[in-house]
Amino acid sequence: MRMRPTLSWTPEEDLPPGSTDLEPVADALGAGGVVVLSGAGLSTESGIPDYRGEGGSLSRHTPMTYQDFTGSERARRRYWARSHLGWRTFRRALPNAGHRAVAAFGRHGLLSGVITQNVDGLHQAAGSEGVVELHGGLDRVVCLSCGDVSRRRELARRLEEANAGFAPVAAGINPDGDADLTDEQVGDFRVVPCAVCGGVLKPDVVFFGENVPPRRVEHCRALVREAASLLVLGSSLTVMSGLRFVRQAARAGTPVLVVNRDPTRGDRHAVTRVALPLGTALTTVADRLGVPVDGRTAA
Repeated sequence: MRMRPTLSWTPEEDLPPGSTDLEPVADALGAGGVVVLSGAGLSTESGIPDYRGEGGSLSRHTPMTYQDFTGSERARRRYWARSHLGWRTFRRALPNAGHRAVAAFGRHGLLSGVITQNVDGLHQAAGSEGVVELHGGLDRVVCLSCGDVSRRRELARRLEEANAGFAPVAAGINPDGDADLTDEQVGDFRVVPCAVCGGVLKPDVVFFGENVPPRRVEHCRALVREAASLLVLGSSLTVMSGLRFVRQAARAGTPVLVVNRDPTRGDRHAVTRVALPLGTALTTVADRLGVPVDGRTAA
């Protein structure tokens, strides 16, 4: 029987306190060959909450699991009602200073890869290239029957037509694009099938309780294997999908650096954890390295 996924983590050991010294991060980036591993904390300054930080969505919201989604028509209706409403807000989010700094580091040849646990596409919107979306992307939809992949905007159009006037007020939006709605607000929301075969549609993201595709994992492992250092940005590393790359780097003697305001499950493997806001920290490092960051701001 499959266990429920790990959603929270409590430190079981004394971890070193967070630092405000950005010099190790600047030194690592200045040397080049850095692989970035980003999490939900990088997108909070774009208005997308994280899961586990202060005010994180897990305090009020349990993410949909793959088993619930595939096993229950009612669960799928609830998911798509909430996700459809959340998508209206999610798609308007703009990259923040942290995303733009990462893109700038990439343009200046300081990065050898970007792996993100986020599904919001903000790295790419900021200009980063070759981003590996570890958990997929909300801008795509896949059919569980025929495997057809389509654009989310087309599904949004079809759902709008099938649910004219659907506009409840959500209590909040979550990192997976899911809006907080009551069962009463979901009501009799209509889910549309695959336009190709009539099968069940699912966002092209890895749900909790679902495995990351093995080829994607191996691609990430190869990036980490060749990295000069691994820079973790805004991830608690609670789930194994990201933590395994930190452990891999540590076993190989590759320096791991973490920028995250709260302690993480990977701190004991890191040479430093910088406890500063990501946008501020990364733009400060960019300034020290003489790397210009695009001046656009998040909404």
